[in-house]
Amino acid sequence: MPLRFGDNVSTAQTEYGTVLLDEQAGAYWELNPTATLVVRTLLDGGEEADAAAALATEFDIGREQALRDVQTLVRQLRSSGLVS
Repeated sequence: MPLRFGDNVSTAQTEYGTVLLDEQAGAYWELNPTATLVVRTLLDGGEEADAAAALATEFDIGREQALRDVQTLVRQLRSSGLVS
């Protein structure tokens, strides 16, 4: 399912990935390049399977592992309240 950041979340690209700031909670997270690829794919309307395929291709990992990694990241983003 495509993701959408909450209205209270600001993002900034860095040379190391992406920084997310929850302006309401005053908390921030740093996404590494693999997580950044996943999030970009999902924000662009891709599904978890699309993000896993991109991850597997870009970082030469198995698709099953990539899908588990994508699902874990999405769960963490949702539980933190950063995305809907």
